[in-house]
Amino acid sequence: GWFVWLNGQIEYYAARDQARPADAIAVFGAAEYDGRPSPVLRARLDHALGLYQEQLAPLIITLGGGGAHDSEGAVGHDYLVAHGVPETQVIAETQSSNTEESARRLSTIARENHLNRIIAVSDGTHLFRIRSLCASFGLDVYTSPRPRQQARPLTPWEEGQRLFHEMLSFTLWRLHMH
Repeated sequence: GWFVWLNGQIEYYAARDQARPADAIAVFGAAEYDGRPSPVLRARLDHALGLYQEQLAPLIITLGGGGAHDSEGAVGHDYLVAHGVPETQVIAETQSSNTEESARRLSTIARENHLNRIIAVSDGTHLFRIRSLCASFGLDVYTSPRPRQQARPLTPWEEGQRLFHEMLSFTLWRLHMH
């Protein structure tokens, strides 16, 4: 029953774009390659850029650690600035190494900057866990999945792996075994 419910929650958030006016857009990290965003990270950044251009939020927060300079957050910051977002409107979080740390650091940034409502951008299957983690840190989050066509299509095997990863990660977090 647990996994049927969990699959339903993951699919629900993956299929719905809750984007609406908010205080900030948070882009959860994905791989970067030598200072350039991977196709998945670029798709997330492009989606956030579109939300920003629709004026749904005045600020974008890029999340994700990595190396000293080439962190996911720093690469996201540089990409958005290169695509016309003023540097003062982008905050790069560069220390987190996983989704839970990103959510925790996002909550700190939100408190420090008096941000109440956040649009979380990531891949659809990732959003239920992001929303749950952010809520556990007191954030009011709307989820907005990046369009699937913005990156390489996944095979059914890859889709299954992502779903299994999210189900396992969420279950371990709920059991306090992360």
